[in-house]
Amino acid sequence: MVQKAKILLVDDRPENLLALEAILSALDQTLVRASSGEEALKALLTDDFAVILLDVQMPGMDGFETAAHIKRRERTRDIPIIFLTAINHGPHHTFRGYAAGAVDYISKPFDPWVLRAKVSVFVELYMKNCQLREQAALLRLQLENGQSGRTGAAAAQEPAGLLAELSARLAAVEEQAEALTKQLDESADAAAVATAAHLERKLTGLRRALDALEPGAGSGASPLPAPS
Repeated sequence: MVQKAKILLVDDRPENLLALEAILSALDQTLVRASSGEEALKALLTDDFAVILLDVQMPGMDGFETAAHIKRRERTRDIPIIFLTAINHGPHHTFRGYAAGAVDYISKPFDPWVLRAKVSVFVELYMKNCQLREQAALLRLQLENGQSGRTGAAAAQEPAGLLAELSARLAAVEEQAEALTKQLDESADAAAVATAAHLERKLTGLRRALDALEPGAGSGASPLPAPS
């Protein structure tokens, strides 16, 4: 069973959170509410999120300050943030949002379909990245198990079989990532395109590591990457 991605919704107004839940419920992912910046940071301590929808205008810790805290933490700094704001103060205000680390900046009222489409892209990228991490972890575990307590022909044959199986699984992830990249045409968000390119680079690194472990590839193989 594929685990659902978590989406963090941050807004101090309950009616806005309810509206976001109504818009995003069609994605069939796990929606997590936070009514303040402090509450959002607390949720980020324990859970992993595919994307954060963050209201700019909040009492106390506003969206800009919350985003700054998120980007300073190693655990959360790579989570995409979409800023939502009810007012538009012009280019300077928008620039401040991007400077704070947002991948997008949307003014209310927004088109529900557009918002849902933007969020779905980051959810899909997150899911592909999770698959990549799982494949890398499985490869390490199976290689370690295959190399311990084995001698002779059994030690040589089992890793080869594991490599073939993992290579096929990685190929499936590569195919899905390639299809996703093709969907991100010139009209897509630059941040989504950049994230997809980053995912493809990780896949390329893992593929090179697998190829280096193939019989006859030599003993100078690089260590397996640790996708994040």
